[in-house]
Amino acid sequence: MGSVYGNEDVIAHEHRVLMGEYGRAQARCSAQLAAQAARIAQLESELMRARAQVVIRDTRLALARDELAELAASVPGLPTRARLARKVEWLGERVQDLMRELLRLQWLPAPVLQADVREKAVLYVGSYLEQNAGRSAAGANVAQLAIEQAGGRFLHHAGGDAGADDVAALEAGLVAADLVICQTGCVSHDAYWRVHDHCKRTGKQCVLVDQPQAMHFVRKEALLT
Repeated sequence: MGSVYGNEDVIAHEHRVLMGEYGRAQARCSAQLAAQAARIAQLESELMRARAQVVIRDTRLALARDELAELAASVPGLPTRARLARKVEWLGERVQDLMRELLRLQWLPAPVLQADVREKAVLYVGSYLEQNAGRSAAGANVAQLAIEQAGGRFLHHAGGDAGADDVAALEAGLVAADLVICQTGCVSHDAYWRVHDHCKRTGKQCVLVDQPQAMHFVRKEALLT
């Protein structure tokens, strides 16, 4: 008992220290609870604003759909017109791509190859522009001379599209030919694509030249008797 009474001051001091620590811990817990409560309130406020924005968006979307439905009902054939407009736009882009490909092919150098045309029918498509009639005739003569000297049979089509007879003659020449030579700068657009399509479908060899003089790929071998 004497020892307890002798330590009263120490015990009282430790008690005060513990109470101080307890008070500070309680204050920290209270501050954390207050901060969490404030954060929860902020998040709830943000959630309410987000929900309000979603409601506004859905309302505007519904109104826009109603307006679109009314517009479609007031203009018969509007969906079809829209599809046609998109298709026309796509076709325009396709035409541009094809024209660029055509220009690229026109500027390609004559192919470096040796074509054996002996006893073969060679269709030369080109030289149809009237303003270049003199040069065109000379071009056809150059091609004919090169092919016949190599032992081939020369077929010719001017590359125009003046009526059904002209188209039929081109188709007949393509069918009869073993090899097709197309002078890209002097044929009509329709004739060029007919030649391109026929050779692609049949696998027939087709040589593109930008001028008749570029005939060095034909073997200049006369027929042996």
